[in-house]
Amino acid sequence: MDHFPTSWGRPRNDAVDNFNTYPLHQRAQHGKDTFAEGVQRTQQPIVTGTSVLAIKYKDGIMMAADTLASYGSLARFKSVQRLHAVGRTTVLGASGDMSDFQYLQGMLDELVTDEFTAGDGNEFAPQEVHEYLARVMYARRSKMNPLWNALLVGGVRDGKSFLGYVDLLGTTYQASTLATGYGAHIALPLLRQAVETREDTLAEEEAKRVLTESMRVLFYRDARSLNKFQIAKVTETGVDISEPIVLDTHWSFAEGIRGYGAQTQ
Repeated sequence: MDHFPTSWGRPRNDAVDNFNTYPLHQRAQHGKDTFAEGVQRTQQPIVTGTSVLAIKYKDGIMMAADTLASYGSLARFKSVQRLHAVGRTTVLGASGDMSDFQYLQGMLDELVTDEFTAGDGNEFAPQEVHEYLARVMYARRSKMNPLWNALLVGGVRDGKSFLGYVDLLGTTYQASTLATGYGAHIALPLLRQAVETREDTLAEEEAKRVLTESMRVLFYRDARSLNKFQIAKVTETGVDISEPIVLDTHWSFAEGIRGYGAQTQ
């Protein structure tokens, strides 16, 4: 493969030529690029993740996200972690563009390191991480990838559980059940039915079962999801992110669906 920039071909937009590979007299010969007149969201391929689910239970916060990152319509990367621990009390889950998520991970890790080296015994609370991300997303909304979806921030501090949502416009809200992506349409009603009336009594095993069944439904319904996922748990003792869990799935029911299985009438 030829890695030299001049062999990559002419850029789609003459205004964007970071390598300055085409002299001005050569660019003028090609005339006006009509592609530049269209609406352009991104000029490069991107890698995105789908839904993140989160609930409150009696001991803290539990969050789930699959390990798939899709390259456009291609289910390309199947071992991507979309849950990230921020200090000892907070976990961050992301759906949308993975490069933006990695950028935010670096920013948060630097903040946590600076806070630790200050040596004053303080650390960021989940509410502070949520507020910080809301300001960052709002301030950088014109620079972030337009396909960015949302972040979920959960944690426990001083015996109080926190669960918040923030999107690329800086929109924020809090709830006992949250979901991003396709999960906001499919899984959120399931989470609300199971959790919202008994979040103070919901045991850990039951909370895990609710998230697992919701992830199973998403795998059946969402073309950009995977049956391999991780669960993050935040309690007073800290953050624990599980190893990937693989669901047993069965598609035999599809044989009876018209237009999908063998049945045609």
